[in-house]
Amino acid sequence: MNVSPSILRRCLAIAVVMLILKTCWTVASLLPAYLTPNFDTDFLLGREPHFYGPYQYAFYIHILSGPFSLLVGMWLLSHSLRERCPKVHRQLGRVQVACIIGLVVPSGLWMSRFAQAGNVAAAAFATLAVVTGWTAYRGWRQAVRGNFASHRMWMLRTFTLLCSAAVIRLLGGLASISGIYWEWFDPLAAWASWLIPLAILEVTYPRIQRQRPTDQRPARRGPILSTENARYRR
Repeated sequence: MNVSPSILRRCLAIAVVMLILKTCWTVASLLPAYLTPNFDTDFLLGREPHFYGPYQYAFYIHILSGPFSLLVGMWLLSHSLRERCPKVHRQLGRVQVACIIGLVVPSGLWMSRFAQAGNVAAAAFATLAVVTGWTAYRGWRQAVRGNFASHRMWMLRTFTLLCSAAVIRLLGGLASISGIYWEWFDPLAAWASWLIPLAILEVTYPRIQRQRPTDQRPARRGPILSTENARYRR
């Protein structure tokens, strides 16, 4: 049975949305234990020696700004929002980039120094933070310049990197179910949680764009400023 690419994309989008919502719900449900804080709970397990002080502030900033950026990112990826409410899309985009660069990236960088899985995992999380900040900045710059095709690509990269928080939890869950307790698994998962999704995006997105019906239309003659760009400039 042949399945059309559009159905596959829709199923993948639904799966991603469900995974992100599950991750955000998990963080929200653990907030009381995090605020106490309870060092026998999930992420705080074994972190008491270095928790109080700068790490504490970075941790709370990260667990609040991270899910917020994910939820706003899902909203910004909505084609209908971009088409019907370009001003809302633009304002939310500014909030999103400011949140990522001003909160998510600095807090993630500080927390990476204390990764439980060791220096290899710490390097993965630090690199992830830097790359996420860079892609968000590039996406914003492309929007300012009016290059919205490039802007969408850079922001898709940013959202994919943000989704690493959900992917690494998925990998951890699969490892627990499978009974995998290898010492190198956590450091490997720290890198795989964002490198693999990013690689998949880079390979598949151009192909998806070529397969869309709109891309098969003949190019229209006219000014460089397209109708879509005009909507963004209102």
